[in-house]
Amino acid sequence: MSKLFGLCAALVFLLAAGVAQAQAPAGDPILKQREQAERQPGNNAPVWGQVRKEAAEYYTSIPGRETNVLVQSAGQTWRQIRNGPVTFYGGWLVVIIGLLIAAYYFAKGPIKPHDKPTGRMVHRFSTAEQVVHWCMGISFVVLGLSGLVMLFGKYVLLPIIGYTLFGWLSALAKNLHNFVGPFFIVATIVFVVMFVRDNLLKAYDFSWFAKAWAMYARGEHTPSGRFNAGEKGWFWICVVVLSVIVSYTGVILLFPNFDQTRATMQEAWVWHASASLIYIAVSLGHIYMGTIGVEGAYQAMRSGSVDESWAKEHHELWYNEVKSGKAAASGGAVPAGAPRIREKS
Repeated sequence: MSKLFGLCAALVFLLAAGVAQAQAPAGDPILKQREQAERQPGNNAPVWGQVRKEAAEYYTSIPGRETNVLVQSAGQTWRQIRNGPVTFYGGWLVVIIGLLIAAYYFAKGPIKPHDKPTGRMVHRFSTAEQVVHWCMGISFVVLGLSGLVMLFGKYVLLPIIGYTLFGWLSALAKNLHNFVGPFFIVATIVFVVMFVRDNLLKAYDFSWFAKAWAMYARGEHTPSGRFNAGEKGWFWICVVVLSVIVSYTGVILLFPNFDQTRATMQEAWVWHASASLIYIAVSLGHIYMGTIGVEGAYQAMRSGSVDESWAKEHHELWYNEVKSGKAAASGGAVPAGAPRIREKS
């Protein structure tokens, strides 16, 4: 009888324990799986978890910053940003702007002057201004193309030209980017100093902004100074602001021996790439207007001179200042009787 009583008591106890366990909260299943995994033999997850901690108590005999960090987990975040939003949105920005410019050109063609050339040439840019402009422009194109190769090459070029040629091209792009970068910075500084006075905003520039659509839609022109409001906007937004961002961050990336941390260089890359892609996209419009978009515009920077009718139509206020002698215009003057006018042969 006593044995039967003990057996019944044991069954009641086990039944009560089972009910209590069934009523107890299940807990965090992910935490349980992690605990089970950590108890498995040969599991190195706890070790690598400690390695990824950037703790100050870790010691290394190698001098330098971050030498106690074996694995920087933030690097994976940077990689996702690089291959994600920067590449995706930045790439499409450049493509869409390029397609819009091409569509406008094939739909409207270049903006042509209304009056016939007079044959009298106005000296618009000095030799020094031409040299500085081309130094900045050519170095910018080299940096832009090499940067696009490094950022988008594996998606666009690699499937077409193969690993061998792409490896050679990407190495060339990297070295060109590194060595041309400082040259661009110096050229930009000289360019800003040389042209800042003529790019100060004037009251009539706001009228140009309000009527700019008429120039692109119907070819109408609003009187402007030596540079119109659109060119001034390009100067301050791109040549000044964006150039400062890409130059400052570029120096951080180009000279890691300044002892900056990896996190600093990763943040600098995000700023550098983002600003550069915006710079390239806007530059497509500037290059278009300065070459095939406005008839006669390329001649101004190639030869330094423009026809009198072109100067009067596109930059009437500047033309009037030169005509009256109020502005030297880099040594040029119009019209007849002016000592520095140059007749077209």
